[in-house]
Amino acid sequence: MFRLFLALHLFLFNLYACKGGYTACVQKAKDAHIMQKEGLHIPLKNAQCLLFTKEIPNIQIIKYDPFLSLYLAKDTKPFAYPYDVNMRLQLGSAILNDKDAKEGRFIQGQIGLNSFAKYNQALSLPALISSSCCSVEGIATAKGVIQKEYIKHFLETKQVLYSDIGIRVYDENNQVIVDASDPFMKDNPFKVNDCIVMYDNKKVRNAAILMRKILFSKLGSKHKVKVKRGAKFLTFWVQSQKRYGGGFLSDTFLEQKGIYFDEGLHVSSLGKTFQNYGLKIGDRLIQVNGVRIKNQNELRRYIENFKDYSSLLFERNKFQFFVNIK
Repeated sequence: MFRLFLALHLFLFNLYACKGGYTACVQKAKDAHIMQKEGLHIPLKNAQCLLFTKEIPNIQIIKYDPFLSLYLAKDTKPFAYPYDVNMRLQLGSAILNDKDAKEGRFIQGQIGLNSFAKYNQALSLPALISSSCCSVEGIATAKGVIQKEYIKHFLETKQVLYSDIGIRVYDENNQVIVDASDPFMKDNPFKVNDCIVMYDNKKVRNAAILMRKILFSKLGSKHKVKVKRGAKFLTFWVQSQKRYGGGFLSDTFLEQKGIYFDEGLHVSSLGKTFQNYGLKIGDRLIQVNGVRIKNQNELRRYIENFKDYSSLLFERNKFQFFVNIK
């Protein structure tokens, strides 16, 4: 009898929520205790939970995505009405927490790991982007919104890996333009300002869709890419390689060499290769190939000029020293 009551309650709860009112979704967020310290705790089915947090959670972790700061973990106190990631067509969405909801819409899609989605309403962060049925549409963070396609991909893949073909792109006048090209990726044929015309024999008109195809592709898979360079059309065959940076990790192309930066261009992590260069955590990068830089975007732009080596000028306790990258 109790199970029948529980099932009926859940049915009526979701039926009410799907009518477009977000009051029930706010109440669900409150009952599920999704707001925890400076992160989100989203209960899922099978006694699991999705966590967004910058801190390592004190819970049994199943897998972790360092690019998106997402964790899948065992839920010690499963919620009776778990969330699902909404892949169905919905008429509306809202940004919400356990106290308030603001109905809104996406004004820009998530372009890979470098440009999270934008929403036209705001709440204290982090927050949940919810459908009217109280399903997950995205997670709002200080960097923008992690959209449902990326959350779904994280939940469904056994190993957290992203693919890369050596480009970062943006939208311009219904065209997808190469914003940066990885100089360290072997045989990378792309150049800045290339227009991506076709990917695997399909027309390319949207940077967000293209980057999902690239990132979610199998490592080692081969892809046919047609570009427009000036007045010429060129076709390349490229092979997906492992992605090293982006999202909540730095993305300067130096990550595949083993060096990561914070927002102020201080070294935040070092691989074994760079430990032999005399670098230390906290060293600040101030110049690349003779050009002073202020942020990761400028670093990525100037590192593209890499040919035989790149000259990096670091500072430590007011002492400056060069490191040459081959």
